[in-house]
Amino acid sequence: MLWRYAVILLIAALSGCASTGDWSSDPTGSLDPRAAKAKRVNLKDQSVSSIYAPSSNLWIRIRDGFQMEPMNTPLEIEQVRWLSARPDYVHRSMERSSRYLFYIVQEVHTRNMPMEIALLPFVESAFVTNAKSSAKAMGLWQFMPATGKDFQLTQNVFRDERRDVLQSTDAALDYLQRLHKQFGSWELALAAYNWGAGNVAKAQKRNLAARLPTDYLSLKMPNETRNYVPKLMAYRQIVLDPQAYGIVLPELENHPYFVAVDVGSDIDVSLVIKLAEIPSEEFHNLNPSFNKPVILSNANQQILLPFGHAEIFQENLKKYTKPLSTWTAVRIAKTEPVDKAAKTLGVDADALRDINGIPKGMRIRAGSTVLVPKTNQNSGDISVAMAENANLSLVKPAPAPKKCAKGANCSSGKSSKAAGQGKSSSNSSGSQHKHASTGLAKSAKNGTAKVTSPSAKTSNAKGTSKIQ
Repeated sequence: MLWRYAVILLIAALSGCASTGDWSSDPTGSLDPRAAKAKRVNLKDQSVSSIYAPSSNLWIRIRDGFQMEPMNTPLEIEQVRWLSARPDYVHRSMERSSRYLFYIVQEVHTRNMPMEIALLPFVESAFVTNAKSSAKAMGLWQFMPATGKDFQLTQNVFRDERRDVLQSTDAALDYLQRLHKQFGSWELALAAYNWGAGNVAKAQKRNLAARLPTDYLSLKMPNETRNYVPKLMAYRQIVLDPQAYGIVLPELENHPYFVAVDVGSDIDVSLVIKLAEIPSEEFHNLNPSFNKPVILSNANQQILLPFGHAEIFQENLKKYTKPLSTWTAVRIAKTEPVDKAAKTLGVDADALRDINGIPKGMRIRAGSTVLVPKTNQNSGDISVAMAENANLSLVKPAPAPKKCAKGANCSSGKSSKAAGQGKSSSNSSGSQHKHASTGLAKSAKNGTAKVTSPSAKTSNAKGTSKIQ
């Protein structure tokens, strides 16, 4: 069993921030004019690392990376006023961001994107990692199921990578860079992130046909999208000058908050929390993508732990001699009630419902994967196939036929069926639409989505979460 851990992106930070000047210890030995502008360090009493972190304050680093021009529109001013009138709301969001901002800032910096992008989760989710919108968008960056699938974010029984801090950040920045390349401006890229690239392109075509400008402020768009960039720019203004708006920013060090630990064997979430010596809430704040009480080695997952606790976890793990995981997964062979499946599996029916989130009265469809306690017969790690493709599909039991009272003249099932066949064509059309929607939903990567959001189908909007 191999476990290793490394500080996220420190190497990237060094390579991304290093000066191209002459690093000779002889200050007069270089003819490169760039060397005169490069910071120099006395190796006897200074640390080279100070070159890469000119400030210990992350907010200063964020401000230095701003590239977008303020809009200075009434909408932006209105958003600034709204936020400054709610300092408690802003403070809660800022405090939550302290776990994730360093990593996001590193990623944005590495890609040479405007540092305003690092503030986008304030607009999307207020930095609530398990935020879910009414349109079923999830996570810090509020990915819709279909968009998450497009960017290879796994959504199955064991995890939803739309909530994963590392995976969703990487996907969101990929998405924004793609949109920027398509539309040529960050304002339009952000509008497309919120409203959908197809809708922004159509709005531009309408303006071109009417011989109107096609920039962000000139397009006709929904109010949510119209206010989207002004909201981001309002956060920019507050970060630039918090005192002017009566806001106190939390102290954030220009230093990683968490460390990523590779998973070498299946391990229970409760055991990780115990060995890392951290509160359960802190673990779930950093690792919100895990849907089950076990973390799988075959899912290419990493565990995020607070910077100071990764070494504690490593040392405690070395001393731990008991099994690391008490759970395994099995595939249901045929559609049957939970009680019957539990009896076949040799587990308690209520426990099976609870751990797998199965409501009472539902049947488990054949081919579904359920989590069960480990036994001597299934003591190994959960397979790659299950880790990547596990799904749980439930079905309501067929209604029991009504009993006919003795002596009563009951109509036969055939006549009822015949009557049903005579229903209007509109009902038939509705039924076809329902089946088509279900088919689209089941074409998703994990096959667990049951209904595609109407708003997602008509507008391709990503959806946002309203967090207070």
